[in-house]
Amino acid sequence: MNESSALIARLKRIATTGMPTQGDGRADDAWLTQGMAKAQLHEVFATVDDAASGAGFAVASVLAARAAPVMWLRTDASERQGGRLHATGLVEMGLDVTSLVLAVVEDEADLLRAAADAARCHGLGTLLIESWGRAPKIDLTATRRLMLAAEASGVTILSLRIGAEPVPSAAASRWQVAACRSRPLEADAPGKPAFDIELLRRRGGQAGLRWRVEWDRDAYIFDQTAFASGDPAALPGAGIPVVADRAAADDAAASVRRTG
Repeated sequence: MNESSALIARLKRIATTGMPTQGDGRADDAWLTQGMAKAQLHEVFATVDDAASGAGFAVASVLAARAAPVMWLRTDASERQGGRLHATGLVEMGLDVTSLVLAVVEDEADLLRAAADAARCHGLGTLLIESWGRAPKIDLTATRRLMLAAEASGVTILSLRIGAEPVPSAAASRWQVAACRSRPLEADAPGKPAFDIELLRRRGGQAGLRWRVEWDRDAYIFDQTAFASGDPAALPGAGIPVVADRAAADDAAASVRRTG
């Protein structure tokens, strides 16, 4: 079935069932404990300053959804601008790095080609596509193809957009992520990763909702009760460490498999 036929068939199913387009039918806060809806494309936006928080939120969302194994696609430009992923930081988030495959490709065109192939792999839990800046090739047409592939294969796709402005897309949901100050632990130890989250858009559901949450790596959930008292946090902290110095990254206690 070609892309047009698949889209027409899907629209017919929606018309027959009366379900809203790409709505997941879940409660607004279901993502806190269940992660994002599976077999869909979701967009995660973060500023350059909050790039680590955006990546941390994406990883935590994968874990909350129990959607491993993970393939993380990046470009050479992402490696230069954001630094290499730090395996120890991923482990601290609760990710088993043996379930992660990292692929670094040359440019945006290669990124989309690799994503199109990976999105059709039924054995994959999550495909994480990282891009920096405007990335004009990640447009409505490209995201529509990714959405159709996700629905057909059951793979959840997270498009991590760093330093980009939202543009029309076929994504089921769009999120804005920023770091917030985490609560200190005993002896003034750094607290758990904490995030300010805004749901910018969700097809078939309410948007404009906001949460402040901590990531609980033991329970694999986002905890919003931690900030219920309104007590401001004392220490900055959110996201996963990245290493701009490649030599320092070589000293990490754990490694990720890399291809490309």
